[in-house]
Amino acid sequence: MAAKKVFGIVLAGGEGKRLMPLTADRAKPAVPFAGGYRLIDFALSNLINSGLRQLVVLTQYKSHSLDRHVSQTWRLSGLLGSYVASVPAQQRLGKRWFSGSADAIFQSLNLIRDEKPDIVVVVGADHVYRMDFSQMIDAHIASGLPATVAAIRQPLALSDQFGVIEVDPENPELISAFREKPKDAVGLADSPGEFLASMGNYVFDADALMAAVERDSELAGSSHDMGGDLIPDFVARGEAGVYDLIKNDVPGSTERDRFYWRDVGTIDSFLDAHMDLVSALPVFNLYNRDWPIFSQQLNAPPAKFVRDEKNAIGTIIDSIVSLGCVVSGGHIERSVLGPWTSVESGAKVVDSVVFDRVTVGAGAIVQRAILDKDVVVEAGATVGVDHDADRARGFTVTESGITVVGKGLPVS
Repeated sequence: MAAKKVFGIVLAGGEGKRLMPLTADRAKPAVPFAGGYRLIDFALSNLINSGLRQLVVLTQYKSHSLDRHVSQTWRLSGLLGSYVASVPAQQRLGKRWFSGSADAIFQSLNLIRDEKPDIVVVVGADHVYRMDFSQMIDAHIASGLPATVAAIRQPLALSDQFGVIEVDPENPELISAFREKPKDAVGLADSPGEFLASMGNYVFDADALMAAVERDSELAGSSHDMGGDLIPDFVARGEAGVYDLIKNDVPGSTERDRFYWRDVGTIDSFLDAHMDLVSALPVFNLYNRDWPIFSQQLNAPPAKFVRDEKNAIGTIIDSIVSLGCVVSGGHIERSVLGPWTSVESGAKVVDSVVFDRVTVGAGAIVQRAILDKDVVVEAGATVGVDHDADRARGFTVTESGITVVGKGLPVS
């Protein structure tokens, strides 16, 4: 039997309001992550590593930096028809934007019709994880069902934070109900303290997906959302299966990071995800050579650590420091420094994430903060030390006490 033709769609059109001000000037999938990456690199790397070679990225809001990143970074040889293409909202069906993730696919059906795949893989663009989609595709084909939803096991106490998948007791691979953030979720038969949370990744028979988004487009009360509308429609028809990530075996993964998956949709989860990276035994390991996370290769010199003018030695503990950085007598601890960042004499950066081209002046303190690109922290200034002062300067401070300084703002 001939191999199935598989087409990949990455949904990258969301506004990312909960990540403001990091999304004030860019789409959420374009937000820098872990120094040298963008959030979308994780979804695209998983698809490429899984053998998919025909991928489109559906974009919409503030998409310039995202489109530029995809076009400059994700270049595949066209000799065998391989490509990663950024496709903005085309307004083929009228003068309107995407009204939801399912509508984004409905308005882009020409891409599927042109490619004529047997199977379509649909993934989000803003989650941090590793997954071999070829294994999920095999399970989808074996099930005989037209739709398959990827799921990860989560503690039962977190059920009100996720889309919860309930399965048929007689057939644990068939979804019986799909509920959004319920407080009364029931534990799994083989693990009563856990439930199955939707990962926002799906595999469809192409004809079934096309028919489903066309049906959804005609429903006046629909929010035209993949998880909120499209999947429940498949469930109601008895046509949705579940793929438990526990079955997925990614090359090079360890027991510690094998089932890592994080939605970085809030400032708190964004910082927490970075803290997962910087420990000696990271919860998510960027250094897996068997399943690499690809991104644009920065043309910059190696990071440099030097004594300051007083011959004081800088210290870097449990941190990630990107290319082009210069640390001169400063102290970096449990933090991530983006490319071309400089930390000067006596400055401290602790429990923080710093984007590209940031300057932390002599004696400055950055504590539990996120600094966007081109921020200049003047000598002796502080960020994250006095939250009232941070708010007075117009910075964002979350309820948990994370200070966020927007792109290019001065800190004095």
